[in-house]
Amino acid sequence: MNQGDLKAAAAQAAIAHVVEGAPLGVGTGSTADLFIDRLAGLKGRIPGAVASSERSAERLRRLGIPILDLNDVEDLPVYVDGADEVNARLEMIKGGGGALTREKIVAAVARSFVCIADQSKFVSRLGRFPLPLEVIPLARTHVGRELAKLGGMARLREDFTTDNGNLIIDVSGLDMADAAGLEDRLNGIPGVVTVGLFARRGADLLLLAEPSGVKTLRPCGR
Repeated sequence: MNQGDLKAAAAQAAIAHVVEGAPLGVGTGSTADLFIDRLAGLKGRIPGAVASSERSAERLRRLGIPILDLNDVEDLPVYVDGADEVNARLEMIKGGGGALTREKIVAAVARSFVCIADQSKFVSRLGRFPLPLEVIPLARTHVGRELAKLGGMARLREDFTTDNGNLIIDVSGLDMADAAGLEDRLNGIPGVVTVGLFARRGADLLLLAEPSGVKTLRPCGR
C-alpha cells in the first residue's frame, strides 16, 4: 500500500466514530480531505459540520453538508483531524496547512478528538517536522528573536496568510521532550496567536493506518 492508500484507510476508519444526529468537527489537510469526501454517505444523517478552515468548509459545501458556526454549537461529540507528527502519548505537531489556530479551538470544544494518520506520521519523539506558529505580523521579528533564545531556527512561511490574516513561522531545532511545557512557553511569547503543539489537548484516539490494517491507539502515559 502506498501513502495515499494508507491515508484513505485511516479516513474510512474514522467514519465509524461519527455520531449520527450530532454536529461534527472536521479538520484540515490531505487526510482530512479524504475523510470529508467519505462524509457524502452521511449527508442528511448529521445536522452539519464545524470546519477548521475555509478550505475544509468549501469541500464540505460541495458535498451539500451544512457549515455550522462553532459559537452556535452547544455540544460537539467528535472532532476528526490529521497530524503532521503524533507520538505514543498522542501529542501532536499540527499546522502544516496553516489552520492550527482554528484546529486548536475546535479540538478544545470537542468531547473526543480522533486523529487519523498513516504510519509515517507516528514518531517516538516530536520535532522532525518544523513546528508552525501563527504570529501577528507586527510581532514577526520579536517572535523570531525569542525562538532563537530557545535554540530554535525560525523561518517565515513565504507568501502565506492564515484564514485569520496572520503569518506562519516554522521553527526547527527546539527540544520537545516536555511538549506540554514547551507549548506553554511558546504560547507566552507576545505576538504568538497559537503554537502547533497539541500536547495540553492531545488526541483521545489515534487511527493509525499501516499496511496490515488500521490500528486504534489511545494515549500512553498521559
